[in-house]
Amino acid sequence: MNRILFALTLIAFGCNSQAQKSTYKVGFYNVENLFDTINQPHNDEEFLPMGKNQWTGDRYVTKLNRINQVMDSMGNFALMGFSEIENAEVLKDLNAASKFRKDFGVVHYDSQDGRGVDVGMVYNPSLLKLVHSGFVRFQIESETPNTRDIVWGKFVHKKDTLFAMVNHWPSRRGGEFESEPNRLKAAQEARKFIDSVMHVSPKAKFVFMGDLNDYPTNKSVLLVGEKLHPMISKESGKFGGTYNYKNEWDVLDHIMVSSNTKKGSIRVVKNSGKIYSNDFIIENFKGNLVPKRNYAGAKYLDGYSDHLPVSIDVKLK
Repeated sequence: MNRILFALTLIAFGCNSQAQKSTYKVGFYNVENLFDTINQPHNDEEFLPMGKNQWTGDRYVTKLNRINQVMDSMGNFALMGFSEIENAEVLKDLNAASKFRKDFGVVHYDSQDGRGVDVGMVYNPSLLKLVHSGFVRFQIESETPNTRDIVWGKFVHKKDTLFAMVNHWPSRRGGEFESEPNRLKAAQEARKFIDSVMHVSPKAKFVFMGDLNDYPTNKSVLLVGEKLHPMISKESGKFGGTYNYKNEWDVLDHIMVSSNTKKGSIRVVKNSGKIYSNDFIIENFKGNLVPKRNYAGAKYLDGYSDHLPVSIDVKLK
């Protein structure tokens, strides 16, 4: 009897280990101004060794290691989206600095953002094969009409096709109500892309992610939510949000998925949305727990980011 129980235990352990091996993270992280130290033909003067923020090579390497530390604590990734990155090179440097993701691919396009920051993603090519990528560019109504593009990648895994979209929508600068049309414009452009793909390829799956600078109840987020299912809510983390503004937490960083991700060779695990708040990325500021950011103005804080990262679990069968 003991030998039978032992054999059954080994079988159960083997099945559980196999299930764990097939489950991966898809995540997003606003990494708060990940710039290299090379002077580029866009607005990066503050993030140079002689610039306002005294952004040195040592600080850059520390920042790369900080981000990899966060990712390592989150789990085994198939794909990770980022905002507030300077260029493709910083993502390549991020992969090179990692113990586990040196062979990851990069999807990035230079945007016309006035601050010189873009969005992009890294992915595991042994799990997801990139077949095409591109970006959605749009103008907004403001004094500085340029903003971040929406970057997308088309991936295949066995018989399934997955579109991953990374966003960083216009900020609330000038006031939430006054700036709302800019985020509605971004939502409309994202929705157009989703609708166009679904019309041509109704079986295609979507993972939509990003810092939307709006909450789950705002019109812009709800517009995309009419097509995709939100995976991140206040209940996804212990603080009730991904960003702290004036000592109030709420969700600015989102992941949404299409309804057809419940079956097939790419499956999103139900209720797996998570906001990470490891102790090392949280600090006490004037009696309040907030993300341990990298800068406060021009003051270097040797932190991580002013946002918390988010992820979902995906089974690749």
